[in-house]
Amino acid sequence: METALYLIPCPMGVTPNEQVLPSYNLEIVRNIRHFIVESRKAAVRFLISLDKNFPIDDCTFTELSEHTDEKADLSKLLLPLEKGECMGVISDAGCPCIGDPGSRAVEIAQKKNLRVVPLVGPNSMIMALMASGFNGQNFAFNGYLPVKNGERESKIKQLENKVYKENQTQLFIETPYRNQKMFEAILKTCRAETKLCIASGITTDQEFIKTKTIAAWKKEKSELSKIPTIFLLYK
Repeated sequence: METALYLIPCPMGVTPNEQVLPSYNLEIVRNIRHFIVESRKAAVRFLISLDKNFPIDDCTFTELSEHTDEKADLSKLLLPLEKGECMGVISDAGCPCIGDPGSRAVEIAQKKNLRVVPLVGPNSMIMALMASGFNGQNFAFNGYLPVKNGERESKIKQLENKVYKENQTQLFIETPYRNQKMFEAILKTCRAETKLCIASGITTDQEFIKTKTIAAWKKEKSELSKIPTIFLLYK
C-alpha cells in the first residue's frame, strides 16, 4: 500500500456501507492508524461499521472541523505522513474536502508535495446534479447562502442571473432545519419559468429528487423534511 493521505468517503445517513462504498476502501482503511476527522465520534462509528474489530485504541484522531481556528498552526498535522505512515481524512458524511474543513489538510499535503489519494464514494452534490436534468458541463457549487432575510434573497437572485447569463447550473445547501425557509425564499425570489431541483436524503431511504419550474413548485405547497438537501437552479 502506497504511503499517502487517503480521502475516505463514508455513507450519507443510515445507508449500508456495501451500498455506496467499494470493498477496496476497506482494504485501504484497515492499514491506516492516523486519521484527520470532522468529529472523532462519527469517525469511530464509521470505522467500526466497516470492521467491528477495527483497532480503535491503536489509532490517533485529530479533529479538523468548522470550529477549528482558521489561524491555528496546522504545520504538524501531517507529521505521521511525513514520517512515512499513511493517513486518512474522514468527513461526517459523504466525500471529505467538498464543503468540508478537511480540505485544509489536503492543502498542506499539496504544498509539501505529499501524495493525496481520493477514494471512491458518494457525493451528494454530484449525484444531485446527475439526477437534476440540468447542465452538467457548466455548474457552480456555492455552499451555504446568507441566513439573513434580504441578503439570502439577493444572493438567490444573483445566482439565478448567472443561470441565464452564463448557462451555468447553480448548486447550494442549507442547514436542514432551515430547508423550508430556503425553499420559500427561492419561490418568492425566482422567475416563474426558472427550474428548481430539490435533492434530499440522497442514497438513504428518504431520498427525494424532483425538478420542476418555480411556478409548478408554488402549486405543490411542499413541506421539506429536515434532512440534508441540495438545491439546484437552472433554466
